[in-house]
Amino acid sequence: MKPMPSVSRVTKAAERFIPPFENGDRMDQKTFHALYMQTPDGFKAELIGGIVYVASPVSGFHSVPNSVTGTWLGVYAAETLGTQACTDSSAILSEESEPQPDQCLRITEVAGGQSQWDARRYLSGAPELAVEISNSSAGIDLHAKLRDYEQYGVREYLVVVMRQHEVHWFVRRKDRFTPMKPGADGVLKSKVFPGLWLDTAGVFDETATRLLATLRKGLASPEHAKFVAKLSKKVN
Repeated sequence: MKPMPSVSRVTKAAERFIPPFENGDRMDQKTFHALYMQTPDGFKAELIGGIVYVASPVSGFHSVPNSVTGTWLGVYAAETLGTQACTDSSAILSEESEPQPDQCLRITEVAGGQSQWDARRYLSGAPELAVEISNSSAGIDLHAKLRDYEQYGVREYLVVVMRQHEVHWFVRRKDRFTPMKPGADGVLKSKVFPGLWLDTAGVFDETATRLLATLRKGLASPEHAKFVAKLSKKVN
C-alpha cells in the first residue's frame, strides 16, 4: 500500500503549485477547462463571462452554511423522485461560462430537466436552481455570476450573504431574474421546486434544525405531492 504523504510534504507541494491562470485572465471555456484539469484537488476557480475568478481559501463562514444548505437540498431531493442535488459541480453553460456553484438542484434528464451529465461526468447546461454561499464573493455572486446564470437559463438563483445575514432568491420571469419576497413568516418558497421552502433566518442556524423543520412542512404540502406525481409519470 502506498504510504500517505506527511502534512509537511502536502504543504510544500501546495506551496510549489503555481496556478495556470490568475484572477482576471480572459479565455474561452475549452481553454479554461483544460487548464483547470491541471490543478490539484481543493483548488477552485470559475469562468464567468469569459473572465477567470480564483476562489479564496474557504473558512467556516462558508463551509458550515454550505454544508447546512447541502443537507437542505439533499433531503428535498431524497423525497422528490426525478430531482438531484449536487455540491461543487462545474456547470458548462456556454463558450465563455463554466461556474462552479456551491450547491445546485436539478431535474434529471429522464424527468425532463434542462441539464445533463456529459461523458466526462461534468454538468452540461444550466441546473434549475443554483445556490451560492457568499462571504468574500458577494460582489461577484450578486453581479457577474448573476448575469451569467440569468443569461444561460438558470431558473432560480439563491444567494446567502453571510456578512450581512441576507438571503436573495431570484426566480426567472420573462427571461429575467426577479427577486422573491418571503412571506410574513420569513419563508421563501421555490416556484420551480414545489415544497422547497426556506426559512430565511434558519439558513444561518448551524444546526439546520429550524431549516429542516420548515422544509418538512413544504414536503408535506399538497403542491409537493402534485409535483412528485408529475415527475413520477416521466420517470416510471
